[in-house]
Amino acid sequence: MPSVLRIAIFYDGTFFDKISKYFKFYHTRASYINFNGLHEFIRNKIAERYSTDAAYCHVVESHFFRGRFSFAAAKLANALEKDRILDQHLMYAGIQPHYHPMKETAEKAEEKGIDTWLSLEAYDMAVHKGFDLLVLFAGDQDFVPLIRKINSLGTRVMVLGADVEWEDNTGRRNWINTSQALINESCYPIMLNHEVDQRGNRNDSIIDGLFG
Repeated sequence: MPSVLRIAIFYDGTFFDKISKYFKFYHTRASYINFNGLHEFIRNKIAERYSTDAAYCHVVESHFFRGRFSFAAAKLANALEKDRILDQHLMYAGIQPHYHPMKETAEKAEEKGIDTWLSLEAYDMAVHKGFDLLVLFAGDQDFVPLIRKINSLGTRVMVLGADVEWEDNTGRRNWINTSQALINESCYPIMLNHEVDQRGNRNDSIIDGLFG
């Protein structure tokens, strides 16, 4: 019987939110990313890589890191319902949220310390829980040191990113890129937009399950 592959998934929440909104508002899929569908996609990609069945690829940890406004600020911005909906999606997908207070005193609210917090938690869990693969849904090159440290433990890293661009309602060009350095350091880089847009993946149930 094949051995079980234990998978831990770590989300840069802000990066995930941007990619999910891209698929909702600027892609023909016109839908947000579904966490459960994404985990199924990850299990199948890892099974494909290891020439095994997805039944032997188990997500044993999943963590979502993001800055969050105070209650007063969120209420003022009419964001309380959106926060509650996110919490519900995370809960039903079995993902543990980690929120850090936004820096609201600056002229423009800033998210500080999330990358460091995610990296510390991911490395600590890799050391003490010994999973086989770490999946990092992120695009920032600030995570390169984390990947190098995880690689040094003998744990393989999959980077799940995206390179997308679009034109908004004002005609302005926008884009989101995944750091090439991040891609180079990972064992299994996957660009989500490429997987979704490949002609051979049309009507694929795993790809369709990513949305909705």
